[in-house]
Amino acid sequence: MAVLCKPAIAVPEYIITRDDTLELARQLHANHSQLNLVLRLIEHTGVVRRHLIQPIDKVLEHPGFDARSAIYEEESKARVPAVVRRALDHAELEPREIDLIIYVSCTGFMMPSLTAWLINHMGFRSDTRQIPIAQLGCAAGGAAVNRAHDFCQAYPDANVLIVACEFCSLCYQPDDDGVGSLLSNGLFGDAVAAAVMRGKGGTGVHLQRNASYLIPHTEDWISYAVRSTGFHFQLDKRVPGTMEPLAPALRALAEEHKWDAGNLDFYIIHAGGPRILDDLCRFLEVPPEAFRFSRATLTEYGNIASAVVLDALARMFDEASAQDGQRGLLAGFGPGITAEMSLGTWTSSPN
Repeated sequence: MAVLCKPAIAVPEYIITRDDTLELARQLHANHSQLNLVLRLIEHTGVVRRHLIQPIDKVLEHPGFDARSAIYEEESKARVPAVVRRALDHAELEPREIDLIIYVSCTGFMMPSLTAWLINHMGFRSDTRQIPIAQLGCAAGGAAVNRAHDFCQAYPDANVLIVACEFCSLCYQPDDDGVGSLLSNGLFGDAVAAAVMRGKGGTGVHLQRNASYLIPHTEDWISYAVRSTGFHFQLDKRVPGTMEPLAPALRALAEEHKWDAGNLDFYIIHAGGPRILDDLCRFLEVPPEAFRFSRATLTEYGNIASAVVLDALARMFDEASAQDGQRGLLAGFGPGITAEMSLGTWTSSPN
């Protein structure tokens, strides 16, 4: 029985508020022809503050793609281990009991993946399997949960560690002044998250079914242009409307399981922005309160990419309102346009 245990989350120490972001936009893009539109969009994100791995003056510099890659490697090695240890503690497991590590990140690149470094430095077995996922963007958190579930279905006694490391601030491009890029500058934040899926035992979400869905011919709606200066985020103005075609995919998954997607007990949804959540409430016919965990993540941390679903799930654990047998939906959305979806019930370990 694959159970997703309580995630561990860490956000960096440097903070930028919405007011700070708006003032920076006014200073840096005073002559932008659509500045007023950009300011309105940032104000309506619902993001109150975000956390960064560097002070804002360092974020605004561009020391080069190679220097940013070095920062990514240094910061991930400095910040990930403590989060992994807490996730293992939540699952009541030791590193040697993990059979697979899934590492997701779309904001930096290493080869070998950080999985190899973790195995060598944190006491994981040398035969621990590795799955790095680098190109699913914000959907990767949901994909990691689904691939962990698949692995536990194939190997019922196995345990899987999921790690999401997103330093979105390292993707800031000072010369990108498109509306989508400027909006992203006020939306994305940095975070590290980890969670364990236990093949047997554990308290959390007992995963029962998962699925993927890609909206045809939308692969250029969310993308990176990879240039000598690094990753340049590209966002199509049609992205906020994607819940209309994705909601039926969520409903279809639930119907396959004899559930009603509009009548579940909990929802762990990727908080890409307020309209995503508002539209999904409308199309699934659920009250706004159903997405309170995702909205809290967006408000307090911004869009932390693949780490969103793990942070939202951790907030549900902290609320301590879930009861055994309650049914829920977990979904991550990202480039493709892709949805990674899963269904599960809350379960508690016997005392």
